[in-house]
Formats: sequence, C-alpha cells, structure tokens
Amino acid sequence: MHDPNTPFSEPEKAGLYRAIHERRDVRSQFLPDPVPPQVLARLLDAAHHAPSVGFMQPWDFLVIDSLEVRRRVHGIFLRENEKGARQFTGERQQRYRSLKLEGILESPLNLCISCDRSRGDGPVLGRTSIVDMDLFSTCLAVQNLWLAARAEGIGVGWVSILDQDELAMVLGLPEPVYPLAYLCIGYVSEFLGEPELARKGWRRRLPLAELVHGNGWGQAPGDGELCKVLEGSCPR
Repeated sequence: MHDPNTPFSEPEKAGLYRAIHERRDVRSQFLPDPVPPQVLARLLDAAHHAPSVGFMQPWDFLVIDSLEVRRRVHGIFLRENEKGARQFTGERQQRYRSLKLEGILESPLNLCISCDRSRGDGPVLGRTSIVDMDLFSTCLAVQNLWLAARAEGIGVGWVSILDQDELAMVLGLPEPVYPLAYLCIGYVSEFLGEPELARKGWRRRLPLAELVHGNGWGQAPGDGELCKVLEGSCPR
C-alpha cells in the first residue's frame, strides 16, 4: 500500500496542476469511440473518493448508454435551451443561439451523478447548520471525476440546461434523490487551449488578484506580497 505521507514528486505535482488547468467543459469535440469499462471504473472510483460531509457519501452514479433515454433527455434540453435563449436580447441572444451547449447524443456515454439527500442515520455530522452540504459534497465527486477524466484523455461536459424534475422522472429517481449533474463523457478530437466560452467571446477569466481578499471583504491579504505574486497588485 502506498504511504500517504510520502511527498508528491515534482512530476506528480505537475500532472495534477496540468489536469486542473487543462480541464475543459466539452460540448462539440466528442468521438464515437467507447470508453473501456476499466477506464470508466477508474473515473467512478475517483469520484467515490471525494470528501463528503459526515462521510455520508450521498452520491450515486447512473451510467446511461441507452439512445432512447438520451433522446428523452435531449428533448428536455431543447425545451429548456429555448427558454434560456429568450432571456437574452439582441446580439447576446444571437451569440447564445450560436453556442453548442451539450453533447448528449454525440458522446458515447452519459452519466448522471445524483445526491441522495436522505442518506445517513439521523442527523448528519457537519450538516446540522448548512443543510446543503450534501449537495456541495456531490459537486466534489463531480470535480474528482472530471480531473481524472482529463488525465485519462477523456472529455466531460456538464449539461446544466435541464429541468431537474423532468430529468428525475426520465431516470426514475426516488423522491429524496436529486439529479445533481448530468454529464456527457467520451474521448475527444482535441482539448481546446482555453474554455470554449472564452474562445467565443462570451466571457473572459477574471484576474485572480482581484478576487483575493484578506481578513475582510475588500482588504488586501497580509502585506500585499501575495497579490504581487498573483500576477500584479490587488486593486484595494
């Protein structure tokens, strides 16, 4: 068994940071190649090793390869996407309609990561004040899977433009189970050099130095040296 107290080597650290910085929300680069079961098992195992409040492990993983089920989910997306488009006007709406925001049918595999909000025996340690900690825990499972997938050369796209109640009905989820993340998964033709929404001019990444505060909102952290390291001085 690997000793957890062994320091990470420089190549191991570099690999982790590379996966973080090169992770992309994939919509339109999916290949039809199937994801081997042993690779999918590694991704699910990575997700299952996410931290969770009270160690409640509220997640379940619905592996969806049925074209019929995916078509029904795609129908939900089309309806909700049209609603989303109508919330914008003018050039912004045109740009929205030009974006591809899912790969439900193009990806060889869909995966729904759900959150069982009733899991645990009675009150859950650490969730007695912030009841949504189970949802936050499940988000960490999503991120674990996403980073592991990037390391495996597999793309992941999170489809957030869905009616969750309709999705739960399509997937036959019991009452306390919430469909937190609907993911498209598969090998891709390429990983883009920057997020697709940045490349297409929807939004740019904010400067990190402008988002770091110290001890209170709007205050520079420490003596300001951290801000200097973070690509410039903090504008406080």
